[in-house]
Amino acid sequence: MPIATDKIILGIDPGTTTMGYGLIHVTGVKKITLVTLGVLHLHKLNGHPLKLKRVFEKTLSLIDEYKPDELAIEAPFSEKIFSRC
Repeated sequence: MPIATDKIILGIDPGTTTMGYGLIHVTGVKKITLVTLGVLHLHKLNGHPLKLKRVFEKTLSLIDEYKPDELAIEAPFSEKIFSRC
């Protein structure tokens, strides 16, 4: 299967207080251009259901606007798990 040389990739760094995102456009073998990036601040929202709803809405809006070909999501990080290591 050939590798697409013209694609848009959406990257998401999820979080319960802040969500970061960025979109890049890959053309050719080594050409990467930043399309957009941003931060979604969630600390003022009360409760996880509202925060998850806002993350969902923002993600859908990014997909609708930029029509990415691929999606990369960072794995959640937990201080509780890390402190036990």
